[in-house]
Amino acid sequence: MKFVSMIKLKPLLLSLLLPLGAGGIIGFVLAMTGQFADYGELFQPPLSPPPWVFFVAWSILYTLMGVSCYLVLTSDKPIGARSDALWLYFVQLGVNLIWPILFFYFDMRLAAFLWIIVLIALVVKMIVSFWFISKPAALLQVPYLLWLLFAAYLNGATFILNG
Repeated sequence: MKFVSMIKLKPLLLSLLLPLGAGGIIGFVLAMTGQFADYGELFQPPLSPPPWVFFVAWSILYTLMGVSCYLVLTSDKPIGARSDALWLYFVQLGVNLIWPILFFYFDMRLAAFLWIIVLIALVVKMIVSFWFISKPAALLQVPYLLWLLFAAYLNGATFILNG
């Protein structure tokens, strides 16, 4: 019970709401405009998961991202270090949210591939920054990094297969 009483509910909810809400809005808009259906018509690379996996994976990843953000936000480390780390977090989140627009909405698969490489670099930098503030926060970002590497493979292969 002591652990539960240590949780700062408002910062936790805001930390979760931002990535889940933003990701949900982007996903909803792309679904309503038929962009995901169009993706299903493309040649798929080996190891492509079924469409429902993306929803589940991103929901889990955005949740982990939110908890990670909360751990950095509420850390007792100096405010300057936390501010720098959180700035990286928000920048990478913004870059993350632009990727599906490039890939799905504008069909700019090469640009999206280059964009995701930038995102991966930002996430690596963010993980390193988080490590010095909260090791659990940094480790919670590792599944996200691994998924981005897989997504980069899917993006690049989709670009090659569909010209």
